[in-house]
Amino acid sequence: MKPLYRGVLLALLHILIVCSLGAKLLYDRGHRPRVWIKVAPVDPDLPIRGRYLALNLELPGEGFSVRSQPSSWQKDKDGKPVMEEITTPSNCNLVLKNQQLVAVADEHGEYWIRTRHNGDTLVVIVSTQTAFFIPEHLHDPSRRPAGEELWIEATIPRKGPPRPIRLGVKKDGILTPLATN
Repeated sequence: MKPLYRGVLLALLHILIVCSLGAKLLYDRGHRPRVWIKVAPVDPDLPIRGRYLALNLELPGEGFSVRSQPSSWQKDKDGKPVMEEITTPSNCNLVLKNQQLVAVADEHGEYWIRTRHNGDTLVVIVSTQTAFFIPEHLHDPSRRPAGEELWIEATIPRKGPPRPIRLGVKKDGILTPLATN
């Protein structure tokens, strides 16, 4: 076989691999569940180029126990140790329950978490660092005024983190998708 034919065959094989991945993602978007998830923007630290938001998920948690203990490295203004919350376990898996994504405690889970209290409820912040790419001309949608929350609509695959589709803002209980084009 001539080198030119081998090169063309290899190029076609690469195109087929990329197209099959694209087809799988399109199939998942059309057939897998989609949910809105509250997110917490973080400072991106990925070695990729382009403009994007790095997002952690803020989810309700199940099966976590929280206890407080004095911090060994943080002190208040009087020099007393600050009480820090320790969550056991500190890993979780993501499960879809009643059209809502929930962080379920699992010490061998796929995702690392940290917790905070929102009134009486425990909020689990799942460190997925989900990347959402935005156009160059768009102002930073992660900077929200007080009273607004950033949300993403995402496809929930069988394995792996949620795949973001679009951004939204929740204000006064009303979720409005953002135009990011």
